[in-house]
Amino acid sequence: MQEIRNNLEQMAKLTDEEWAVFSSKLICEKVPKKTLLLKKGHVENYLSFVAKGLVRYYIPGENYDHTFAFAFDNEFTSGYDSFITQKPSVYTIEALSDLILWRISYSDLQDIYAETKIGNTIGRFASEGLYLQKSKRELSLLTDSAEKRYLNLFTDQPQLIQKIPQKYLASYIGITPQALSRIRKRIY
Repeated sequence: MQEIRNNLEQMAKLTDEEWAVFSSKLICEKVPKKTLLLKKGHVENYLSFVAKGLVRYYIPGENYDHTFAFAFDNEFTSGYDSFITQKPSVYTIEALSDLILWRISYSDLQDIYAETKIGNTIGRFASEGLYLQKSKRELSLLTDSAEKRYLNLFTDQPQLIQKIPQKYLASYIGITPQALSRIRKRIY
């Protein structure tokens, strides 16, 4: 649980009282590999912190899935747009490995916002970070070649190259697994 506090304190310092309120609402869950944390068409009810494991976000397709994000150890994961609007998700979130999650429900998070001064500050910083990450990815998909997007992973997100199966990595950068194989042959 200390990892969560450390992560939050990168955004803003928490008093012991604020941390006590926040941590009292957290639930630890162990989730097996291949479990769907959020299924397309369902409402996201949790904001989760990945203490251990790997998560994939994707839009299910008839012929193949469109992977668009991942979450790793010490990162938050959620169908955040569904979480904040309380409307059904248009994508699915899947455990790619066994997970240990610390979770907080939508209603409990609303209580934290109401009960603590720091809650809204952390919420704002977290939202801004998610927005910047999403913006960077969208701009890369619009302006960079597939090879450049792949090469950028080495500097921006090396854990993707090391831990993600090639078919998901190809989908993430917007190409087929065969096209990724050709890029990898040219580079190596």
